[in-house]
Amino acid sequence: MAQVLLQVLLALTFCIGSGSSIPTRYNAGDHVPFFVNKVGPLHNPSETYQYYDLPFCSPEPVIEKQETLGEVLNGDRLMSSLYDLKFREDKTNTVLCHKRLTSSDISRFRDIIAQDFYFQMYYDDLPLWGFVGKLERDYSGHAGEEENAKYYIFSHLNFNVLYNAADEVIAIQSLSDPSYLVDISENTEVDVQFTYSVSWNLTSKRSETRMDKYSQASLHPISKKIHYFSFLNSISVVVLVVGLLSLLFMRHLKNELRSSSNGDEEEKREVGWKLIQSDVFRCPRNISLLCAFLGTGSQFLILIIALFALVFTGFLYPYNRGLLLTSLVIVYTLTSVVAGYTSASFHNHFEGTKQKRSVRLAGILYTVPFLIIVSILNTVAITYGATAALPFGTVVVIILIYTLLNIPFLMFGGVLGNRFGLSEFQPPSAIKRNPREIPPQSWYRRKLYQMFLGGLVPFSAVALEWHQFYATLWGFKIHTSPGIMLFTFVVLILLSASVGIILTYIQLSGEDHEWWWRSIWCGGFPTIFMYGYGVLFYLRSDMTGFLQLSFYLGYTALLCYALFLVLGTISFLASWMFIRHIYRSVKLE
Repeated sequence: MAQVLLQVLLALTFCIGSGSSIPTRYNAGDHVPFFVNKVGPLHNPSETYQYYDLPFCSPEPVIEKQETLGEVLNGDRLMSSLYDLKFREDKTNTVLCHKRLTSSDISRFRDIIAQDFYFQMYYDDLPLWGFVGKLERDYSGHAGEEENAKYYIFSHLNFNVLYNAADEVIAIQSLSDPSYLVDISENTEVDVQFTYSVSWNLTSKRSETRMDKYSQASLHPISKKIHYFSFLNSISVVVLVVGLLSLLFMRHLKNELRSSSNGDEEEKREVGWKLIQSDVFRCPRNISLLCAFLGTGSQFLILIIALFALVFTGFLYPYNRGLLLTSLVIVYTLTSVVAGYTSASFHNHFEGTKQKRSVRLAGILYTVPFLIIVSILNTVAITYGATAALPFGTVVVIILIYTLLNIPFLMFGGVLGNRFGLSEFQPPSAIKRNPREIPPQSWYRRKLYQMFLGGLVPFSAVALEWHQFYATLWGFKIHTSPGIMLFTFVVLILLSASVGIILTYIQLSGEDHEWWWRSIWCGGFPTIFMYGYGVLFYLRSDMTGFLQLSFYLGYTALLCYALFLVLGTISFLASWMFIRHIYRSVKLE
């Protein structure tokens, strides 16, 4: 069975494929792959359309590149082009084509120029961008209102290509020549001659550095200053929270345990958490759902760690045409074993029974919301005719991956968890049949306040860096680096664990033994702040339109939900280890 699954995974992995960052060596005059990709509004990164949806010069016939799964998921639609940029061959004012633009073509061009449409192409797997045209507005001097607008198409492109001594393409840049403008302000037919020029220049740069320029935005002085203040802010919050946690352990808890060993009855009554030792280990309702939550959260934690490992080994790099999404699909499939193992193992640990329900819930806890949101977004994309719409074949491939790989791996992990997972937990004291009544709680011990505090503290430590992350995710520049993102993730984990322990202790001190689900909510609540900040980020951005709004809110919700599972799992596990420690210490005393 395992061999069959492995063969299926290898076959699908081959079909999924991945881009390559390794440049090819060419001889002078060799053909270098050149593909046109997509067009879209500058401020709406999710709203993209096929290049030839616009009346550009196109070959006959148009040949579509065989794309990987990650490229399709990324909205890439690479096609052949009339541009012919042979290696180390300079060209000047080469005619691409003559085209007669009809009134409908002109109207279409005017609409997209008003929205700052850009185009994207790929040359030897290097991305290049440019604008379709430009809009010039004249304003009256009286009321500041628009008097007239001039629409122009750029009919000439200058390609500047760099190559090194090893005959490898290192960089390419496309520049629209402002001296070649075609006025389309009038709604009349016009003949346009599209041309291009190519210039080659030698550089000393090595091929390993040819993708570095796409990350230069993170090295901008302003970005560096933001990262610096974010680092100081994170360190300050971590030191404060860890200091409070150390104070809790080294002084307060030690004094309470010492009072218990001395037999001081008056002090025993004042320590509320000692009075509920017969209830604190009582399993909550929906224990199967809780174990499924831990399994899915552990899966995403391993997935994030694996992605960071791929980034630091150089396998993932900027603008790699869907390699990140391809890696996500493969790693998520493989880590389904982790979800099944963890959920089954914890169910056996808490209840001492082997149940498949927690494993099945782990399989749908994230998948069902994901499929619902993606289906809605795919319907919106189909309505708009955007490249984000998934073709039928891609949908079939995703279903096959889930049914033939994810589910079997999940069940296999459940079998491993039942057989080799954690043994049944033996509480330090017997659990009473009837739970102890929870007394009225002070305002600072109530659930909503603790959840708010549990979300505010970690988010305040990473807020500045989270803004940079949104700017990278929903923009065209990389404003952060993998090292900074890893540091931010580690800070989130440390603070979620520390704040979770502190809030759990405060809850137990009020003789409230229902800590299980609250520790998860408190740990995952920073993602509510993250999503709220995402809404604020959208309102302050230049993104417009229903398609972009739906994609932004939908995919941001899926991202924050995945982080909610991770941080909630971290908080619960930290609280669980803390509770086991203090109550075992009481028993030893």
